[in-house]
Amino acid sequence: MTYHDLPDGVVAFSTTRHGGVSQGNYSEFNINPYCGDEPDAVKRNLALLANILFVPAKHIVLPHQTHGIEVRKITDDFFSLDETNKKTFLEGVDALMTDMRNVCIGVSTADCIPILLYDCVHHVVAAVHAGWRGTVSGIVRETISKMQSTYGTQGKDIWAIIGPGISLEHFEVGDEVYEQFEKAGFRMLNIAKRYPCSTNDHSWKWHIDLWACNRMQMEEMGVLPEQIQVTGICTYTQYKDYFSARRLGINSGRIFTGIMMK
Repeated sequence: MTYHDLPDGVVAFSTTRHGGVSQGNYSEFNINPYCGDEPDAVKRNLALLANILFVPAKHIVLPHQTHGIEVRKITDDFFSLDETNKKTFLEGVDALMTDMRNVCIGVSTADCIPILLYDCVHHVVAAVHAGWRGTVSGIVRETISKMQSTYGTQGKDIWAIIGPGISLEHFEVGDEVYEQFEKAGFRMLNIAKRYPCSTNDHSWKWHIDLWACNRMQMEEMGVLPEQIQVTGICTYTQYKDYFSARRLGINSGRIFTGIMMK
């Protein structure tokens, strides 16, 4: 696993492809049950992660993400639900937040951007899945807003991690995606560049910097620049260590980026 640096008492990490039992494009360490991996392999990998974190497997919570902006709060009530209702509660959710200790919340990615947030005053954590659609829609702004209204979080008290995801150099997009970012009010000179098309030497394509987009949104919400860490890990170039859907296809494993207060 790759551990991220947050204040004492908070564990933050991203899984790699190594150390599990999954096979093929899911090898080796995938705990996501929604991407086509063998259920038994997912269960065994989840048990391995639980042992590493010293928590029960049921205390590792990941949603079924749909590139929206739905944020859900994990409380004691969630753990009293049966498995069917837990699954329903987590359906269509792209960010989780909690003030519970020894509960690991996280998101699954394979080129999209995982973001971890820690409010060091109110002791609240959040995990955010920011693909390009979620980034355009402001998922990280929505999450911080929900933390504010639910727990009283202030931006200046947040420590943030931007985890492994695709870099500007490799996130090639069509003009229609560029236009959506432009329409959403992003300063395109700061987040977009043109590169030669990866499949055609005679044309150029836009590339978008999702790391920068989400950093800007957090700063707009009052998060201090010096409290935002960007891991700089590009999943596309480091696909042998981290899952990349652009490299392996959508029928492949997912990185789990999680956060937990001890």
